[in-house]
Amino acid sequence: MSVPHDAGTPGGRFLHRLRGGLRLRHHKQVSCARPVERPVLPDVLIVPLQQHLGLPAQALVQAGDRVLKGQRLGEVDCSGGVSVHAPTSGTVRAIEHRPMSHPSGRSGPCVVIEPDGQDRWCEPSPVTDWQTREPRDLLDALCAAGVVGLGGAVFPTHQKASLGRVRGTRTLLLNGAECEPYISCDEMLMREEPHRVIDGARVLQRASGAEHVILAIEDQMGAVFDALQQAVGEATDIELVKVPAIYPEGGERQLIQVLTGQEVPADGLPADLGILVQNVGTAAAVADAVIRGRPLIERYVTVTGHGVAEPRNLLALIGTPVSHLVHHCGGYRDDADRLVVGGPMMGFSLRSDSEPVVKASNCLLVLSADDLRAPQPEMPCIRCGECARVCPAGLLPQQLQWQVRTGQWEAAADHHLRACIECGCCDFVCPSHIPLAAWFRHGKGQLKAQARERAAADHARERFDARAARLERQKQEKRERLAAKKKALRERSAAKKKTPVPNEEVRR
Repeated sequence: MSVPHDAGTPGGRFLHRLRGGLRLRHHKQVSCARPVERPVLPDVLIVPLQQHLGLPAQALVQAGDRVLKGQRLGEVDCSGGVSVHAPTSGTVRAIEHRPMSHPSGRSGPCVVIEPDGQDRWCEPSPVTDWQTREPRDLLDALCAAGVVGLGGAVFPTHQKASLGRVRGTRTLLLNGAECEPYISCDEMLMREEPHRVIDGARVLQRASGAEHVILAIEDQMGAVFDALQQAVGEATDIELVKVPAIYPEGGERQLIQVLTGQEVPADGLPADLGILVQNVGTAAAVADAVIRGRPLIERYVTVTGHGVAEPRNLLALIGTPVSHLVHHCGGYRDDADRLVVGGPMMGFSLRSDSEPVVKASNCLLVLSADDLRAPQPEMPCIRCGECARVCPAGLLPQQLQWQVRTGQWEAAADHHLRACIECGCCDFVCPSHIPLAAWFRHGKGQLKAQARERAAADHARERFDARAARLERQKQEKRERLAAKKKALRERSAAKKKTPVPNEEVRR
């Protein structure tokens, strides 16, 4: 049973207690002390053609082409992904494989642009009278503008909203709860441009059919609450709610549980509960795409950590090399040791700061040597149960890691390994220094590989069965044709025997 944090939240909403989780020391104030700045144009922009879940966009330009800001560089059918656009005007120098700031470290096709310094826009294409337009028109505009989830998952926004409409969305939940330490890009967006967030909420509400909106922020964001409240004004269908700053409460499943007391099924989606969850940064991008006719070519990025000289939030163009943003923030300190994209809990290390900012890049965290504890030797599990206590998904990590280590994949699947959100809470509290999240990531990869193998085997078996059935059908048809031909011959032969011989023939 859920236990409430408190019932006296703004708007009178009754909050439910998050299962597990951690109260972590936040360092957001370090990067929130300065207003958001826009860096000067870099010498080169590297725009990957795949910055979303789905199929990569197909390039529409080639080396030597001149492009305008906002011009489409690549497109893909809306059922498979979203379009990619030029962050500024300039010349396409190459289309080549480069690292794409991805946890896997993989490379992919990127459009390399040399800015001309003029920053000339192409003609914007807003959706006029969007309040009365068909939802499909709004969804098509989001696809064309390249809008994806900016909370990290980069799922195409039009697909998510369309699914919500089909399933019957009742509530649009805007997620402004940044539970990771250090990350403050959403906080600064809501503080400085609250009207963009509210405008985007209205568009998403129209596109998804949601009846009302809940905008959730952390209870430490006092200035943000005031700014949003002013932007909401007298509207009664938008509810502002403060939630406790507990990690990983910013996950959509965890946030739904806290706000409603309902749990999204392990094999289900928030849409099954009539809820559509979108990040506040996504909402602002939606407003830009539909109301202002501008594609997603920039995002707020937190550049912070003890290893950078002047932490702050920046409004960075997609494709900007990480090194350019760090340089704008005063450069690296002498004790800078590691560069991470994302927060310290779920982020991943970059191999090089020449990699570009992509739509999923919410934070660049420069860790110093003091931030990194020396690797501890892994020891046997002592079955203390601390990992189970803090697991927000209600799993048994100690049991799962043993099953993954020993290859008991069916048992691991039965114990809901796929429900692990890889938040790292279990790693944080494990006294034996077992890299549990890494084991679970490996195990989930194995389950996916086995599922692909089973699907391939099922497909091969279906093809074999279909071929065998076709051959048997052909044999049967051949037998039937042969039988019909024999029957016809017998009938002709019998007919000849019954034919009477003329009298003159007999006399002769």
